[in-house]
Amino acid sequence: MILISRFFETPFWSLLIKEIQQILSSKQIIFLLIFPPTMQLLILGFALNPNVTEISLGVLDYSQSKQSRELVSSFTKNQIFQVKAYSIKEKSLVKKVRTGQVKTGIIIPTDFRKKILENQTTNVQVLIDAVDANTAQIAKGYVQQIIRNYNKEINVALSQPLINLKVNFLYNPGLISSWFFVPGVMGLVFTLTGSLVSSVTIIREKDFGTLEQLLMTPASAWEILAAKITPLFILLMGDVLLASTIAWLVFNLPFRGNLAWFLLFSSFYIFVVIGLGMLLATISKTKQQVVLLSFFFNVPIIQLSGAVAPIESMPPFFQLLSLLDPMRHFIAIARHMIVKGSSIEPILLNAIILVIFASILLGVSINRFRSQLN
Repeated sequence: MILISRFFETPFWSLLIKEIQQILSSKQIIFLLIFPPTMQLLILGFALNPNVTEISLGVLDYSQSKQSRELVSSFTKNQIFQVKAYSIKEKSLVKKVRTGQVKTGIIIPTDFRKKILENQTTNVQVLIDAVDANTAQIAKGYVQQIIRNYNKEINVALSQPLINLKVNFLYNPGLISSWFFVPGVMGLVFTLTGSLVSSVTIIREKDFGTLEQLLMTPASAWEILAAKITPLFILLMGDVLLASTIAWLVFNLPFRGNLAWFLLFSSFYIFVVIGLGMLLATISKTKQQVVLLSFFFNVPIIQLSGAVAPIESMPPFFQLLSLLDPMRHFIAIARHMIVKGSSIEPILLNAIILVIFASILLGVSINRFRSQLN
């Protein structure tokens, strides 16, 4: 109890209360926290529908025959499918689809060559990651067309096809497009709202001349910074809960993963956008400059993240460049946890990268802010 009472008497607590009162008294900041995220999520969640030009393919060829290789070749010659992985076990191929390494998997049975030569019907199974319903629809259409053409090539005289195709849509059997787009829009909303709100709250100190008043307080630099970051973090995590609720109630997202882990990983990204917003504020002198700089930084971040355009359809250079985009890693986490219900293993690297980005951005922005205080 004594420690708690002493905590309430510290400069940090006084600064924290001051920051909360400042934020709550600002109608502009409250508006930015509630209205734009809600409208952006609703509008973009219904409106986005990007096209896919390339589909990654995983192959499990139990036959290992000339006929099976010809079938795989017929998949790749149209440039729509690209073989990204060969597997020797079905479990391995399914894992590649589950973790997002490939979007489509094809399983060719052991007796494929024998039945083809004997003009008997054989089964080829295709697994399609249907989290992205648009990609799944395209993949299914091309697979069916390729199989029809292959049937004609091997025996045009047969009245019935030699291959029966069985397509399984994983994770999104209803092919609901919003299940793919909404997690991306959530990342977009957190980026725009978080960076703008955090930069505005700090730039207000310069506009109102209260930055000099902070120097007169008995608080240390870390207490001033912690008091600024803490309420921003709490309010932006409220946006995460708001967006998650809209995604669940309006778009019927299943949220198959662990909600606590999702909120933890989301908090990493919130620290990233707070760090970005603080950095923008430290290199700007007015709100107008902050807004212009936010467009300069946020537009490339959004474009390279995979929220608007599929990463697979980007040129190779930009695919590599997108690895430096923290929003890409958050969206990967959101799609895996919300739609696929993945464990921590497939997204652990994405989470680590978010922590690294948060540490760098917060470190640089805090150092610049401290230098301004000094």
